[in-house]
Amino acid sequence: MNKSLVAAAVLAGFATFASAQNIAIINGKPVPTARADALAQLVARSGRPMTPEIQKQIREEVISREIFMQEAQQRGLDATEDYRSRVELERQTILIRDLFADQQKKNPVTDADIKAEYDKYVAANGGKEYRARHILVDKEDQAKALITQIKKGAKFDVVAKKSSKDTGSGANGGDLDWAQAGNYVKEFADAMVKLTKGKMTDAPVQSEHGWHIIRLDDVREAQLPKLEQVKPQIAQQLQQQRLAAFQQELRAKAKIE
Repeated sequence: MNKSLVAAAVLAGFATFASAQNIAIINGKPVPTARADALAQLVARSGRPMTPEIQKQIREEVISREIFMQEAQQRGLDATEDYRSRVELERQTILIRDLFADQQKKNPVTDADIKAEYDKYVAANGGKEYRARHILVDKEDQAKALITQIKKGAKFDVVAKKSSKDTGSGANGGDLDWAQAGNYVKEFADAMVKLTKGKMTDAPVQSEHGWHIIRLDDVREAQLPKLEQVKPQIAQQLQQQRLAAFQQELRAKAKIE
């Protein structure tokens, strides 16, 4: 075979190989395909399907960026101190994000970890829940007068709407919805748990908020979510806790002068 033909064939093959490595050549500068690959990964992480139309958009985006970047470089914008500072900050951000992702990958939250955390939650939040109503006023005498009205036949919810300074529950007839005793101040909780269903305190109960008239409407066992319902939230919480501990560990080991 003619040597010139061999040389031409080799050069053609090299050109084909080079074009596969580049998405385009703009003003004589090759634009590597890796840039499009990086954008494609971002699209994939967002959950969007990689269609031919999306691939075309990615190619056009990479080309546009190269054109704009070349113009910025010609204007000397990449030589400023502000530019270098921002590039350094972005470099740090990417590295730190990758560090945290690597740490989480090497220390995954297991199903056993999640179950153990859920069991602790159940132990701390199990027990009884109470559906109570209350009327809150500033003075003991006022509370006693309202108790007398209710005992004489006035509707508890009507009195609450009219007289309670706790406007949130007062608008709902004093209803506090379902809650555990620990959600309330001690004086309120102690008086509430002594009541039987449907009964009201005979005397006002004082707390830091004022004077309460309390009625217990119902009692039930605590309604806790099933493990599968809260599993994603528990996993995220554990990941955040471990990441925070990792950050604190690194800072503790660092020599800061």
